[in-house]
Amino acid sequence: MNKVVELKNVTKAYGKVKAVQDVSFTLEADKIYGLLGRNGAGKTTIMHMITAQQFQTSGDIRVFGEDPYENAGVLQKICFIKESLKYPDQFTFANVLSVAANFFPNWDAEFAERLIKDFNLPVNRKMKKLSRGMHSSAGIIIGLASRAPLTLFDEPYLGLDAVARNLFYIRLLEDYSQYPRTIVLSTHLIDEVSQMLEHVLVIDKGRMIVNEESDILRGSAVTITGAAAKVEAFAQGKTIIHREPFGGLLSITVMGALSPMEKMMTKDTGLELTPVSLQQMIVHMTGGNLDVKTEVRV
Repeated sequence: MNKVVELKNVTKAYGKVKAVQDVSFTLEADKIYGLLGRNGAGKTTIMHMITAQQFQTSGDIRVFGEDPYENAGVLQKICFIKESLKYPDQFTFANVLSVAANFFPNWDAEFAERLIKDFNLPVNRKMKKLSRGMHSSAGIIIGLASRAPLTLFDEPYLGLDAVARNLFYIRLLEDYSQYPRTIVLSTHLIDEVSQMLEHVLVIDKGRMIVNEESDILRGSAVTITGAAAKVEAFAQGKTIIHREPFGGLLSITVMGALSPMEKMMTKDTGLELTPVSLQQMIVHMTGGNLDVKTEVRV
């Protein structure tokens, strides 16, 4: 396994508040990851530590096998695009492109020009004069054209409409197929990107609760609906991530694929099974009635 990023028992504390708590995971080369979770869960803090913009309080971080802090060789292999990127007041987007071309060894100017046309971005306008959507487009162009071996997008398309977001997904997948690299997408638009993700990491309250291949996660949760007593009996012993009563009925979402025998039992007892999308699953796990404290494996 070619490890691009490795976190071991990483914690980040601000005084008594732990933004990240004992997180461990590995990012492999040439794979698309989803770093998912609610606002304030710790996702951006993790990306800041990986990209050497913050120090961890404890634990170990290795990027391309090295400590990323004050390591120019490592940092040139990383492109981190986030919504809050700041630029000098006098900079136009043309200036930003010039800096990017000098910083990223794999920079593709021709690809950047195609993307500029795709997103209809005015290159000679000052960055401070660009709309929120244009700022997002600028970040997307830099992130894709950098072709950095490790590229991280933190909510990269705020202010973009559905058409522009879809264009981003198309261009990302097209270029990734020709120039594979490790890509991390942190987003709340999970349903939009779920089919792109090869591996999913979910952070909740600073802790890692899911670290799994997407193909395994898809279809690994199901909602069971029916008479409350029958649903309770069927769900006995299963990992429940959401519970919603209404009248004499009950709807329970459980983790883990059902066996053919269990599916047959639901038909015999009049219970209804509904598949759960990746977004619904994560919403239930991070915002539902269950306080998930341990990593979920399915």
